[in-house]
Amino acid sequence: MLDFVRNQQKSIIVKLAFAIIILSFVIGYAMLSTPGGPGGESPAAEAAVVNGRSIAYDDFQSAYSNLYQIYQNIYQDQFTPALEKQLKLAEKSIDSLVDQALMQDEAERLQLVVTEQELIDAIAEIETFHENGVFNKSRYLQVLAYQRMNSDQYEALKRNELLLDKVQEQFKAKVEVTDADVEEEFRDINEKTNLSFVSLTPAKFEKQVKVTDQGLEAYFAENQETFRIPEMVSLRYLQFEPQRYLEDVTFEDGEMEKYYRRHLDQFEILEKVKASHILVMVDAEADEKTRAERRAYAGTILEQVRAGKDFAELARAKSDDKASAVKGGSLGYFTRGSMVKPFEDAAFSMNPGDTSDLVETTFGYHIIRVEEYTEPGVRSLADATEEVKEGLRVEKARQLAFEKAMDAYNINRKTGDLDAAAKANELGVKETGPFARDGYIDGIGRNEEIINTAHLLEDKTLAKPVLTVDGVILFGVKDRVASHIPELAEVKDLVTAAYRAVESTKLAKAAAEQLVADLKVGASLAKLAKKHGYEIEETGEFTRTYSPFVPRLGTSKELFDATFELPEDQTVIGSVFEIQNRFVVANIKQRIAADMKALDEAKRQELYKSLFARKQNEAIEQHLAELRSAAAISISPRVQDLINKEK
Repeated sequence: MLDFVRNQQKSIIVKLAFAIIILSFVIGYAMLSTPGGPGGESPAAEAAVVNGRSIAYDDFQSAYSNLYQIYQNIYQDQFTPALEKQLKLAEKSIDSLVDQALMQDEAERLQLVVTEQELIDAIAEIETFHENGVFNKSRYLQVLAYQRMNSDQYEALKRNELLLDKVQEQFKAKVEVTDADVEEEFRDINEKTNLSFVSLTPAKFEKQVKVTDQGLEAYFAENQETFRIPEMVSLRYLQFEPQRYLEDVTFEDGEMEKYYRRHLDQFEILEKVKASHILVMVDAEADEKTRAERRAYAGTILEQVRAGKDFAELARAKSDDKASAVKGGSLGYFTRGSMVKPFEDAAFSMNPGDTSDLVETTFGYHIIRVEEYTEPGVRSLADATEEVKEGLRVEKARQLAFEKAMDAYNINRKTGDLDAAAKANELGVKETGPFARDGYIDGIGRNEEIINTAHLLEDKTLAKPVLTVDGVILFGVKDRVASHIPELAEVKDLVTAAYRAVESTKLAKAAAEQLVADLKVGASLAKLAKKHGYEIEETGEFTRTYSPFVPRLGTSKELFDATFELPEDQTVIGSVFEIQNRFVVANIKQRIAADMKALDEAKRQELYKSLFARKQNEAIEQHLAELRSAAAISISPRVQDLINKEK
């Protein structure tokens, strides 16, 4: 039943943490940013300067880290390095901080302030800090302590958030939506178009490409840089593994206390219940009669429970949740946020041994029996002593491994004698194969710090130790092969494949252009497709709200705009559109006008609300764009380099 009822949310503590993470992302840098100039941060510590207002690099790192965690929570296992690059996290992070700085300047210009009462009221409304529906100071401080934040810090953050909200309200103040706007929106949503199209891929023309030695030589001569082999480096290294030093670790009670406080989240006790249930399932589309019949049936089961019949036996015999029925209805332990809300509310309002009335959810009717309840809290240091000792021992072993590596580095860095360092530390020297700047290191993996340092490291020297998940790496260069243009014979297969791709692309584009030329003089797309053996397809109906996406073809603003800008008496879209490495020729097959009679008052109000919200967001974006264009913004080279790597 857990898979059946759970809605994939996390525990309430995690939700609280996540809410504060988002809050800190939105406004987190404000407390640390300082005006530029002699009294502010040094340029090396800056991520950007906006109108003289410095944004600290630490704040950029925090914003990036928080955004990274947000997307990691959203995409989970699908959050790959490629997706991380595609999402442009560095650019998003610095843009957000720049926008905040601009809004702070605007708040000062407009002389906006947040009163003490406004701050108190705003915090009191946050349900995270409520108990029994009202603000609870103890709960408030507990949540902040969990985030290692005190009330002064949080209130400064909240005050700044409210201030930025006021700025945005100023941006939105002049937004209005007219009847004409609503009608245009209705047309955009309801006017439909269907395209017929031919899509020509280079792969269809590869067999027509003639590859000759002369052609390859000419292509290679013009594109040598494309085939340049990058600098390759191989390493010799020592790996200082923390587990080697576990027995050498010692610590005092005071260190245990500090470790415990730094890692309170590891010792959290989640509020949870252990419960069983019987489900009488009701289809979401069931009519009232069916729903009443199923409720009556569930009521008869509840009467049997209250009459003393064995709950587990009834669950096995009558529950529609087959996964839990075989276990007598047992769901085991679950935390807040794990189940759909009506089920959760009922379960957490009961005492152990209680049986609920009928509880209605989207799945049907439940009878719940609570067996155990665990209050939320944090395990004491006394209860968590062994885990604290083990965690501290591992932490200090990593520190000790790093110290050993640093000692070896300091003693041998001038001579670069890795063998002497290995002998002194009773370690074996390991070696890697060659790797490029965008490659992986044998035995180490993709480590940006080691890779970048290795390519800049002078021969016969050692690099500073690098801490990795598998230990501390002390390394020097074994071999280096300079970047060079290879002979054609070395890369002939690559050159041939590239040549075929280029020539087949030219042929595909030429064929598409010929189709357009024929259409312009009155030819039929269907007949042309049949003549040349091309497949003719349809997009299916779509509206202006799809912009810039075209069904079955992908994103193409050019094709989308051309489709809806074409006069009503024309059907030929007289251009070739390159979409995802294919050349598309399209005609309008069908237009369906919006039925304006369907725009009744209820629909008008619905469209008015959605359009008003969208225009407000657009107004904010427009004002920020105007502020950006007029601002003096300087992005540090360090941050700009990260942004460039995302392109």
